[in-house]
Amino acid sequence: MTQAPATPRAVRRRHDREIVALAVPAFGALVAEPLFVMADSAIVGHLGTAQLAGLGVASALLMTAVGVFVFLAYATTSAVARRVGAGDLRAAIRQGMDGIWLALLIGASVIAVTLPTAPALVKLFGASDTAAPYAITYLRISALGVPAMLVVLAATGVLRGLQNTKTPLYVAVAGFVANAALNAGLVYGAGLGIAGSAWGTVIAQFGMAAVYLYVVVRGARKHGASLRPDLDGIRACAQTGAPLLVRTLSLRAILMIATAVAARLGDAEMAAHQIILSLWSLLAFALDAIAIAGQAIIGRYLGANDAGGAREACRRMVQWGVAVGIVLGLLLAFSRPLFLPLFTDDSVVRDAALPALLLVAVVQPVSGIVFVLDGVLMGAGDGPYLARAMILTLAVFAPVALLVPRLGGGLTVLWAAMSLMMTVRMLTLWLRSRSGRWIITGATR
Repeated sequence: MTQAPATPRAVRRRHDREIVALAVPAFGALVAEPLFVMADSAIVGHLGTAQLAGLGVASALLMTAVGVFVFLAYATTSAVARRVGAGDLRAAIRQGMDGIWLALLIGASVIAVTLPTAPALVKLFGASDTAAPYAITYLRISALGVPAMLVVLAATGVLRGLQNTKTPLYVAVAGFVANAALNAGLVYGAGLGIAGSAWGTVIAQFGMAAVYLYVVVRGARKHGASLRPDLDGIRACAQTGAPLLVRTLSLRAILMIATAVAARLGDAEMAAHQIILSLWSLLAFALDAIAIAGQAIIGRYLGANDAGGAREACRRMVQWGVAVGIVLGLLLAFSRPLFLPLFTDDSVVRDAALPALLLVAVVQPVSGIVFVLDGVLMGAGDGPYLARAMILTLAVFAPVALLVPRLGGGLTVLWAAMSLMMTVRMLTLWLRSRSGRWIITGATR
């Protein structure tokens, strides 16, 4: 007796359960990450202004370095998910190990570059004479933790590809608690000052990496996957990640240009821009959680040769992105006069931020589509297209943004340019998703 085909409503419910099961823990893990920096800032801030300024410079450098290599998580997720869909867990974990070995190699290279160049890097970022020594100390110690941070990225990608986002959540929460306790104990209890904060973070990062490695190694032994480095596999991971690296660098260039333009508009506009950018990034976590679910789900469907399932999942996730974007936009639009006083008492800064925040609120549904389709195409391994699309977006955004000060535009005009940037991204991603060219089935792309 043949089973009746699932109704559209049943299919939607199945996709909804998958999305929620993956996205909710992913959101928790994403929110936990910036809490590391917040905890460090709160503890170091009581040491003095110079120490806090030094921490700010060093953290910006570290977060830039780690953010550039986020492809270790993205590329690994899609590659592992494909093999999971194909039913080959041994190859899936072997693929994940290649990503982890690549993370270790990159991390070692970052240490080799950062230790001797720390003073020059701190100076390049404009640290004052009083803050520079603290920034150099923090940067040199924290750089030792970069391999662990990158291993965490790659191993997170492995678990996401295995459709497991709960373990990364547990590890992120435990890491945050350990980081805060170690920082407080080493900074004040041991009297190590800002160096204690750096060492506390490094220890917490290696602890997180150790937990991830234990989980992955246990899975490798269970399924008979080799733990040894495979040069061909590592090279393949690097080649897969290269387009995503280009995408990430282009996106970072957009954000840097926006910040540089805001700085030219004046101190009040720059302060308002920083507030808006912080809120924009916070809203992005909710949307990025759906994108992470998209990477894992789409990769699995394509690996299982289920092109129809991939299309349906893509369609449903876009609906989720739009719905979440609308909710976030409404919350931001109606609450913006209430939470701005939490950031600043300066009425000039608040007046500059209010209309720009309204633009951000209006564009949230567009952002929802962008994040979801970004995740879908990453899950499909469509990195080369994502790189080309982001370069095109940068080419459109840069001249428009740079014209804002020359034409006498203010912060609202700058964020109108940011809205244009998100619209261009949406169009490029939507056209690709409609074409179906991203749908390439099989255990490998």
